[in-house]
Amino acid sequence: MTSSNRKKQPDFTLAGCGYSRVLDIISNKWTGLVIYALENGQIRYGEISRKVDGISKKMLTETLRKLERDGIVKRHITPVVPPIVDYSLTALGETLLEPMKELRQWGRTNYSEVEEARANYDRTLPERG
Repeated sequence: MTSSNRKKQPDFTLAGCGYSRVLDIISNKWTGLVIYALENGQIRYGEISRKVDGISKKMLTETLRKLERDGIVKRHITPVVPPIVDYSLTALGETLLEPMKELRQWGRTNYSEVEEARANYDRTLPERG
């Protein structure tokens, strides 16, 4: 088969600016949940913490800083004593909502099949020796 007849393979490399770079932004367990917490507009740190059940203050702070650095989240400081800090998605961050909602829907639709496949696989483990 000549190279012109071969099906072009997707580029997963960093140079291809493909999946690996996107996953670097959103693959953390907490990142998606923080983005979902911000989907309805500007909210305070404490409210994000309540919406993202189980996240520690340290992890929430790290996640927000990373998302702010990536241009996904904007931090708003109201200069009062003590300062009021709110967070919101940037225009760039809002572009992530639709694909993330599709992933969430995929999970709702298909996760039971994943669990079933895992259970089936785990039942066959002793046979795999």
